[in-house]
Amino acid sequence: MPLKKTKNFWAKLPKPFFCLAPMADVTDEAFRLIINKYGKPDVTWTEFTSADGLCDKKGRLALKVNLIFAPKERPIVAQLFTGNPEKMREAAKYVSSLGFDGIDINMGCPDRKIEKGGAGAALIKTPKLAREIIRAAIEGAEGLPVSVKTRLGYNKDELESWLPEILAEDVAAVTIHARTRKEMSDVPAHWDRVKRAVEIRNELKKDVLIIGNGDVIDIPGARTKAKDTSADGVMLGRAIFGNPFLFSNSRELENRGNWAKPDIVKKRLRVMVEHAKLFEKLYGRNSGTKAYMNSRSPQDSTSANGAGRALEKALPRATIKNFAVMKKHFKAYVGGFDGARELRIKLMETSNSSEVALIVKEHFIRFAA
Repeated sequence: MPLKKTKNFWAKLPKPFFCLAPMADVTDEAFRLIINKYGKPDVTWTEFTSADGLCDKKGRLALKVNLIFAPKERPIVAQLFTGNPEKMREAAKYVSSLGFDGIDINMGCPDRKIEKGGAGAALIKTPKLAREIIRAAIEGAEGLPVSVKTRLGYNKDELESWLPEILAEDVAAVTIHARTRKEMSDVPAHWDRVKRAVEIRNELKKDVLIIGNGDVIDIPGARTKAKDTSADGVMLGRAIFGNPFLFSNSRELENRGNWAKPDIVKKRLRVMVEHAKLFEKLYGRNSGTKAYMNSRSPQDSTSANGAGRALEKALPRATIKNFAVMKKHFKAYVGGFDGARELRIKLMETSNSSEVALIVKEHFIRFAA
């Protein structure tokens, strides 16, 4: 099924463009909205979500929370994983009804539980199945562009044979994490292979965007990688931790090498408190995701056809995220300044945003100039 170009947002992006990587228990709506406020990426991904789970009634209720987004986040792509083409087709059809701008298939996750189901990086070893899953996603997506995020290979670099398999299908973009599954993130990313991926795309005369990923710490570095490899875009992931200004041109980004400066420390900690409050507002047990979502005005629905409102009504009050998820963010926000270690220890004991705000306030008083 050919893509309906009117829905293919990829064709309208500037080059090079810069993306926020999908990260489990990180790129939820609260985190994305904070990043969007302080430096919006050109494209944003959701957390990756099980297509199999979305095809199960109870699983869908539990996973719907991963698929909530605000219009200001557009263009936004929902990432799915599965080893089953039929599940992908059904899940893609459901996701397309929620108003997303695109669907991405994870073919690079090294998690053993994901691989056990034939998904993630395991698909590198089964190219025939991988192609069936891509075709199923395209059929279910009803005109939305489908992309793939993958690696250079499984135990070794298989780019020369693996990438052409993906490009044989009607995908809009391919993100290459420039390492093999075996290498995980333990070795430097092989950006020369991203350049080769672009060459393979050109040799095959495919109208597919190539996005490089791996070890990029800032936007200037991303621009350099794009220039050196001719990649259409660059995806940044771990560099976002503790740095909500990553995609911004603000002075906070310019001063990223001196996080100990008092004004920069205060700015980061205030953003951290804001993040904690937003997380609690969206996912907290007291307010509840459903209560928060139902407070939104109709124009804030995730889709024009009302699918977003239907999603809100379907979410049970119990569908929340534990506040403990914020603790990985506390570790990232708090570091490189006087009293950071003590502050981190206190933050790790918090259970709500009010406690976070109080502890940060006490820190400001103690270390006031």
